[in-house]
Amino acid sequence: MALSQDILAELAEIVPGSPLAQARATRDAATRHAQGSYETLFSQQDPAFALDERFAVAAKVAKWHNAPSLAAHYAGFGLANPISSRLTPALNFARLLTFSPVEATPGALNTLTQAGWSKEAIVTLAQVIAFVSFQSRLIAGLRLLNDKPVPASDAPVVAGVWHTTATTLTGKAAPVAFTQQELGWEPWVAAKPLADFNADEVAVLAKFGHTDSDYFRLLGRNLPVLEQRTLTDKGIFYTPGGLPRAERELAATVVSKINGCIYCASVHARKASQLSKDDTAVEALLAVRPGQSLSEGQSPRWQAEIHFAAALSVTPPAITPAHLAALEKQELDTLQQLDLVQSAAFFAWANRLMLTLGEPWLS
Repeated sequence: MALSQDILAELAEIVPGSPLAQARATRDAATRHAQGSYETLFSQQDPAFALDERFAVAAKVAKWHNAPSLAAHYAGFGLANPISSRLTPALNFARLLTFSPVEATPGALNTLTQAGWSKEAIVTLAQVIAFVSFQSRLIAGLRLLNDKPVPASDAPVVAGVWHTTATTLTGKAAPVAFTQQELGWEPWVAAKPLADFNADEVAVLAKFGHTDSDYFRLLGRNLPVLEQRTLTDKGIFYTPGGLPRAERELAATVVSKINGCIYCASVHARKASQLSKDDTAVEALLAVRPGQSLSEGQSPRWQAEIHFAAALSVTPPAITPAHLAALEKQELDTLQQLDLVQSAAFFAWANRLMLTLGEPWLS
């Protein structure tokens, strides 16, 4: 069985030449590099994390996301034994990242290490889980935009919990509330030292401004995946036209509130505030308590976008035709709807890495 040449179009049943196909062509970089991320993750020959293990994890994560066609796709490649001494802790880690990434601790990573997982394999495992979380949401969102049925979900669409411990593992002061303040981030798995990258690899890191970042040098333990992920990010957030950039950043902030990712929210709330010139609205979003609706008091357009992004971000996703109708009522066209789907879905990926490989600190 071969990898799909366009897995998203195939599983979302997108007809060539349709408005949605045209919107994806307009967002060519995001389309190509989401596909490139899939191809890279599921073609690498690495004995430290074999392909049958990757497919086993991916199939399970897709199943947990109510993405049956995606789960079947990955299962079709042949799966490793799910109850092996290596894969059992990996699947436990996958369940944690899928349903409650905010509950991850260094202990979860230590369990993987004790089961024989190397630093590089742990990073790739986290990438597989987080990527399929992104991919599942893209498929759900694209199917909705394409007027195809999406599975129902009874997951509550409310703000999630977040960390309230006042210190990090190493004793630094940690944020205990959402903020627009600039934060630091420290890894629970050692970042790869810059000196251990060869010249070509350093050039890749430097191209994206990643050389001085512990986070990106940690993800650089699988540099081809990091490169595709970064290009996907840029293709989603740094493109002209379509949904205003402030509203893409709004979506990232909403997802981070669902998942409890204080670090990601700090970056993207700050951008949303700067670009929208509406700091009051952004602060109101950040102040929402766990279990509460995220859209209260917002403008009708932001309410519709917040409802949609939040519903896409719970596990399993809970978007419905009513969410799409609300966007259409606010006159979002197909390209803007696609931008919203991709912006929200991407932070299912980003939050799961940030929350489970390290933690923020007050810089």
